[in-house]
Amino acid sequence: MGGGVRYVGVAERRGRLALRQRLAPGARAGSPEEVARSLVALHGSDPATVHLAVGARLTDAARTVPETERALYEDRSLVRMHGMRHTVFVFPTDLTAVVHASTGLTVAARERASLVKDMAKAGAPDAAWLKEVEESALAALALRGQATAAELAADEPRLREQFVYAAGKNYEGVHTVSTRLLRVLGVEGKVVRGRPLGSWTSSQFRWAVAPPHPELDVAEAQSALLGRWLAVCGPATEADLKWWTGWKVTDVRRALAAIGAQAVALDEGTGYVVDGDAGPVAGPAEPWAALLPGLDPTAMGWQGRDWYLAPELRPPLFDYSGNVGPTVWWDGRVVGGWAQRPDGEIAWRLLDEKGVGRAEKAAIAAEAERLQGWVGASRVTPRFRTPVEKELAV
Repeated sequence: MGGGVRYVGVAERRGRLALRQRLAPGARAGSPEEVARSLVALHGSDPATVHLAVGARLTDAARTVPETERALYEDRSLVRMHGMRHTVFVFPTDLTAVVHASTGLTVAARERASLVKDMAKAGAPDAAWLKEVEESALAALALRGQATAAELAADEPRLREQFVYAAGKNYEGVHTVSTRLLRVLGVEGKVVRGRPLGSWTSSQFRWAVAPPHPELDVAEAQSALLGRWLAVCGPATEADLKWWTGWKVTDVRRALAAIGAQAVALDEGTGYVVDGDAGPVAGPAEPWAALLPGLDPTAMGWQGRDWYLAPELRPPLFDYSGNVGPTVWWDGRVVGGWAQRPDGEIAWRLLDEKGVGRAEKAAIAAEAERLQGWVGASRVTPRFRTPVEKELAV
């Protein structure tokens, strides 16, 4: 590609990834907040992923659970909420307004309209009734501080109302108002997930009123979010950006123009970096190993993943919906998978041994031992299971 556009090869992209995603030992962070700021967002669909992703990047991994719980539930410096692609993430609290305006508003309008429509089809009460229940539930939640859906239903019994969804279809089911309404309030930015009922691996959460945030201009918020992500994950293609954000391509292009993104040449075509970031970037001084959890934000960061994950590794490492499982990394590329066995052992398997000799295997084994050390007696089963993980977990 001409016109002064610089080519960024795979080696440099892997070096950027190692440092900016805080995976090389010398780039590790001192707190969960630093990790989240560096990655922009931590996948939160699987509760354990948040802690495992943080632990892989902390200097003192032994502090992973207490420090992450402090950030999430005491200081509230991190917030678990719906974000891009209608997925639950953990964000730095100061980014919630940007996420809500840039990605949440469109999804929220669609979700509320869908709920009202489904209730109307089932002959359930109308939107005015739903609004009244909503206001009552939010008031009860504010008084309680944090509560489960069942606890809120004790304060507002109408949350227990049920209605038939998709009557006559082969996927017909019965929905409870509380389940659907709390989901809508989540994408609207009115409530967030609170402390789980069990340990850090539990998927049963309390709810809390969302921290207040200003209402931002949508286009400005999209530019801010895209700029934050591109600074960490660039270079990335237009397709990567559209996939990660879940926006229309017109929104992506407008945001790229607004932040003055610079084009670079990649093996798969044109990529983009933030203004001033097109120059060469040196990678870490030493090669590195990492064990990352299923849905880790690095493994799931780009739509085009061939530069760090060979296509032939996808079938054993991904589920049928495209969710990545636990992965073993060596020096910027995925080389295998891992799982925790019932006795707590971290078992791992290489799927690509190219360039992975005895010393490299020893480094990977040391990372497995490091992970096992801080996970301790906890047992982690990924929410989205993959072939290799299931084989290793027995």
